Amino acid sequence: MSDTSLLFTSTQIGRYTVPHRVVMAPMTRSRSSQPGDIPNAMNAQYYAQRAGAALIVTEATQISPQGKGYSFTPGIYSPAQIAGWQGVTKAVHDAGGRIFLQLWHVGRMSHPDFHHGELPVAPSAVPFDGAIWKVDPDTGKGSMAPCPIPRALTLEEIKNIVNDYRQAARNAITAGFDGVEVHGANGYLVDQFLRTTSNKRTDEYGGSRENRLRFLREVMDAIIEEVGEDRAAIRLAPFLTARGMACPDILPTILAAADYLQGKGIAYLHLVEADWDDAPQFTEAFRQAIRRYFHNPIIVAGKYDKARAEWILDKGYANLVAFGRTFIANPDLPRRLAEGLPLADFDNETLFGGGAHGYTDYPAWSENGRAV
Repeated sequence: MSDTSLLFTSTQIGRYTVPHRVVMAPMTRSRSSQPGDIPNAMNAQYYAQRAGAALIVTEATQISPQGKGYSFTPGIYSPAQIAGWQGVTKAVHDAGGRIFLQLWHVGRMSHPDFHHGELPVAPSAVPFDGAIWKVDPDTGKGSMAPCPIPRALTLEEIKNIVNDYRQAARNAITAGFDGVEVHGANGYLVDQFLRTTSNKRTDEYGGSRENRLRFLREVMDAIIEEVGEDRAAIRLAPFLTARGMACPDILPTILAAADYLQGKGIAYLHLVEADWDDAPQFTEAFRQAIRRYFHNPIIVAGKYDKARAEWILDKGYANLVAFGRTFIANPDLPRRLAEGLPLADFDNETLFGGGAHGYTDYPAWSENGRAV
């Protein structure tokens, strides 16, 4: 690999030394086996094809039935799911890779069809503009469905969800994962607790910045107790405004979270940047501010190419860069970036659901252009 770019130098993620800094970002693909949301051999092949990543972060994986919000997404709470993930981690490790499981509770980003007709849960019962991908059981076709107004969680239910995160982290290690990343971004449950727009509680989980951070802290404390700080991480989205998440206090709240997480010594902090065209810009001033609070590895994700990845690494604002759609279409992405090889195009029509097409049939590079 190139010896002139930080992108292709080794670094440390928690207890692991990795050979370069190209991470595979977590991406929902909705291809688990039904019924039961069970990872399968095709999932194992997909991830093993991409084991050249410095780190694979899996698709978001529900910690409980209540945590589900999209059709055909995998879980990590049943014995069958754990066994299915064991096939995935073995395939990745056999190919020389490292893989963290992303732990997910969607909160209000869900639909009653996933919960026997019951409402999804959230910090507070407030209306918002959000939609999830749901397959019609009669036609087998998937489409976006609007989310209803959720119901507010009780204090006892919040404690139970913290325990669900703890158990899910334990299950992930049983399944052979190298660590876990909490999905605390993109308007899902952890994020919903952080923001004044989605969290209207008047108890110890709402109101002040300290109270809105309580759920995140309790979740991370439980996971760290279970698997160790060097196998625990979290993803956050400071500049998200979609899905009713435009909170005026979110940036100082996330800086306070970063300060807390640095004190816990977690493996890394994953910052996701909105990747649609008119999204709010992730400012350089905020990058500098969060780096003052968090000194452990930072992973960034959001429409990065090689040049932009090298810029952010050179600036010291991040230690690794995660690639999403580019990694779907180019299973050997680190090699292609290092050697300046052409990049294949991503087929958006095959993102959610389906079979091998658009999933495991993207070829690695070869001189004759055929799969290797």
